[in-house]
Amino acid sequence: MNGPILWYAARSTGIVSLLLLTGTVLLGVLGPLRVGSPAWPRFALAGLHRNISLLTLAVLGVHAATVVVDSYVPFRPVDAFVPFLGAYQPLWTGLGVAAFDVLIALVVTSLLRQRINLRLWRSLHWLAYLCWPLSLIHALGGGTDAAGSWPLLLGVLCALAVLAAVIWRIAARRRLAGRVV
Repeated sequence: MNGPILWYAARSTGIVSLLLLTGTVLLGVLGPLRVGSPAWPRFALAGLHRNISLLTLAVLGVHAATVVVDSYVPFRPVDAFVPFLGAYQPLWTGLGVAAFDVLIALVVTSLLRQRINLRLWRSLHWLAYLCWPLSLIHALGGGTDAAGSWPLLLGVLCALAVLAAVIWRIAARRRLAGRVV
């Protein structure tokens, strides 16, 4: 089974996944800064972060399923979960699969947050800083049209947004540390 519909589905869900994951990372980076307003209290932002994470995982599941179902590329179901095992573009695909596995671990441990040690959860949650760049590299290296102008621009904009949020968070922490001393 193959055809342009599956290719477009795989491509579009991959792009949407990168955008959703970028949004999740931005909310996760800015959340500890106590960012909020009367219209968007912090608990609403935390809920949005959680829900976008779940939506990201669902869209990624569709992305993986369409690649598996499309017979144009030799991609088995096991290749969607075990990094670097597949025959098609093993490096780029493997990075995407590794990011998918990390995201699954992040979502599962976040859903179990009340049942596991907070320190363990926080340690595991730092894997988000690995998941997102792996996803970006996968998109830019493995996408069939990633070298085109708009997919590359989209990747650069996502990278700049995350970089700006991380810089803002680091600067805010330094300001807070300076006030305490």
